[in-house]
Amino acid sequence: MILQIFIHYYKHQPYNITIVLFFLLFIATIVQSDNAKYKACTPQSCGNGPTIRYPFWIPYQQEPFCGYPNFEITCKNKNPILTTSKYNFIVNDIFYPNFSVTVTNIDVYEEKCPAPMYNYTLDHSPFTFGSENSNISFFYNCTTEPIDYPTYDLDCTENATHYSFAVFHKEALEHKNYSLNECQFMVNVPLNMNATVNFTSLLRMNYIEILKMGFLLNWIAPDCQYCEKSGGRCGFDGDMFLCFCKDKSYLKSCGHGNSLNLKRKVAIGVGAAVFGIFVLIIAIYFYQLRKKNDYTESHVQSQSFTTSDPSLVKGPENKGSQYFGVHVFTYDELEEATNNFDTTTELGDGGFGTVYYGQLRDGRCVAVKRLYENNYRRVAQFMNEVEILTRLHHPNLVSLFGCTSRRSRELLLVYEYISNGTVADHLHGKKNKPGAALPWHIRMNIAVDTASALKYLHASDIIHRDVKTNNILLDDNFCVKVADFGLSRLFPIHVTHISTAPQGTPGYVDPEYHECYQLSNKSDVYSFGVVLIELISSLPAVDITRHRHEINLSHMAMNKIQNQALHELVDPVLGFESDFKVRKMVNAVSELAFRCLQSSKDMRPSMEEVVETLLDIQSYGNQPEVLDISENDVVVLLKDDPPPLSPDSNAASKSTTPNASG
Repeated sequence: MILQIFIHYYKHQPYNITIVLFFLLFIATIVQSDNAKYKACTPQSCGNGPTIRYPFWIPYQQEPFCGYPNFEITCKNKNPILTTSKYNFIVNDIFYPNFSVTVTNIDVYEEKCPAPMYNYTLDHSPFTFGSENSNISFFYNCTTEPIDYPTYDLDCTENATHYSFAVFHKEALEHKNYSLNECQFMVNVPLNMNATVNFTSLLRMNYIEILKMGFLLNWIAPDCQYCEKSGGRCGFDGDMFLCFCKDKSYLKSCGHGNSLNLKRKVAIGVGAAVFGIFVLIIAIYFYQLRKKNDYTESHVQSQSFTTSDPSLVKGPENKGSQYFGVHVFTYDELEEATNNFDTTTELGDGGFGTVYYGQLRDGRCVAVKRLYENNYRRVAQFMNEVEILTRLHHPNLVSLFGCTSRRSRELLLVYEYISNGTVADHLHGKKNKPGAALPWHIRMNIAVDTASALKYLHASDIIHRDVKTNNILLDDNFCVKVADFGLSRLFPIHVTHISTAPQGTPGYVDPEYHECYQLSNKSDVYSFGVVLIELISSLPAVDITRHRHEINLSHMAMNKIQNQALHELVDPVLGFESDFKVRKMVNAVSELAFRCLQSSKDMRPSMEEVVETLLDIQSYGNQPEVLDISENDVVVLLKDDPPPLSPDSNAASKSTTPNASG
């Protein structure tokens, strides 16, 4: 029987089945072969400095597949050198658990009098500046020197009539009425000051010693912890993250008991291939059978909706007043509740229908979604949304009260009514009024609640597919209710992506999904990254009135973050320039958004990781401030925040602060 099915399908689809069989045999062979890549990716070092392993790699000591693109480290005089598109950095330390590395510009070591003449930028690189960095500012060719303010002399750049110097906290210098206009130009250099730095000893150092302390960079690359915990070594081959084991290769991690002899490995490989072929043939057979049945049903339904008698449409709703476990309303009930779908009760509309405010006979306030057309596509969409919503129960997901029968003259969904509009309304819509802007702590709550809802969806093998601020509703207490599952689809377990024509809202669509038609839960992560930027900036995802390079908010944000110009993006009402805690939290959220907005899905975090990061950031904001700074220390505070200064020397660091070295 199985052989007959295979021969029948092969006659009709010889090209497709040949490719699939070849792929299965290829995978079975590769998976069971001895893995020389494991040995090739043994951690190395340059003699001085940290151990080099994934995502970094050393040419001639390791193979290129042992690391990620643009993470190459060369050895120069036993020092590890990281090269970006513009700079060469000496690697001081690598903090693998926190995705961060401390580096120093090599010029600091090679030049007798290093004088930074430009601000660092990280264009076209997988690195971002860590929010823990402070700034030391270099002023050149000034007409006067500051009085009663600690400075570092730049003797090699001075002349008889002009002065050059470096200072911490330039805002405090301006506060002392020193005009920066007296200087020809100024350069900010990031600096990573760890908790062991003593302010008094800092003042005794010269500026070259300070620059050698380096600064923190965060990187974006797939996480290796699961692979390493299972005894494997991470790598990157072509466009795929891999875990290399001692004698075989898996995509995520290595199992136990992998010491198989060659014969056993060959036997298992062949067996796996045969079993895979068997499963594939059965799956194809039932898929073709179901496809044939679906076509027949769709043809009948699409014809039925064009007739004058809607009762000709048959469906599971005939079982009474329950459909997928929810109440079935009559059309007349909902027509009455919405005052005959009065246009004045419209709450909004989208690609699949208009939403109306209504009040049921029992007094409940509801939102009624009216699908545009009763064709088969809309029926399928209707059934999909009902089935998904009835499965889900989460405090941050909108609740479904019921629906009309599929035999009704119109397809209607009845949701709980959420009274306070959408996040988009409050950020840049009709509720965005002077003096009514959302404060930062509410925006943080919105981010956490939305991420929690998406994490729950992904754990339920569901992709939302249309995450945007218009689909994030707020109640009177500003609690989140994620809505509009009209584009959601169930996500098969153990499948990395689904190939489907891109759907969604411009400005939020995953570029990899749009280009390759490959939908995954990381597509939601990308869209959520856009939401985070909206919460920071209060700007819409797309605005054609902006400069053509900034029409798309995600593109604008990536450029601002990479070029250390986040302050140009942040909504001024948030207090970014005056509130130390807000500034720290906004910096951390922007870093997270940067990771979510990576063009490659493999470089984005999971929603589970997003939730954990947001909770860490939020917990920092809830910590009380501790004043433990003497008056003499104020002028050398390391964080570049304007006066009045927030006491940050003992503030707890956020979760990405380095705490362990590889």
